[in-house]
Amino acid sequence: MPVFADKILHGGARGLGILMGATGVGALLGALTLATRSGVRGLGRWVAFSCGGFGIGLVLFSFSRIFWLSAILLLPVGFCMMLQMSSSNTLIQAMVPDELRGRVMALYTMMFMGMAPFGSLFAGALAHRLGAPLTISTGAVACVGGATLFFFHLPKIRVEARRLIVAQEVAGGEPSVEMTARVVED
Repeated sequence: MPVFADKILHGGARGLGILMGATGVGALLGALTLATRSGVRGLGRWVAFSCGGFGIGLVLFSFSRIFWLSAILLLPVGFCMMLQMSSSNTLIQAMVPDELRGRVMALYTMMFMGMAPFGSLFAGALAHRLGAPLTISTGAVACVGGATLFFFHLPKIRVEARRLIVAQEVAGGEPSVEMTARVVED
């Protein structure tokens, strides 16, 4: 983002603040959208669509050379980013048995947060060779590809989610039949 704000969009430090703020406003709207939901039904599709929307928004952002257009494009990027991360987090916590939840969330967080510096290093090296716009658009296309793969594998994932939740029920865990139906239906 600093490269885009300064070198590509010529906004400097003030521009960086505006771009980051636009992403933050989008993320806040995404969090509020998820907060209106009362169950996990349909969150698998939300993960796929928000990941795809994130990638599409980033592709458009990477090609923009107009500062205010770029700022506007970052609103849906932030929205989709927050929606995808929160939906994934919610689904993982809903499917994992109580006795494993802490370990699974620690692993999830380590993979998500712990791998980010390596991804940033790789992206920085790639941006140095190819330029920031091409690097961002390449990563964005990978997001759209991942979202597409996830969407087409979602029926198989639902079957596994059902097995996890039913196994918890049999073992006397917390998830109810209602939650099982919600996860499996959508």
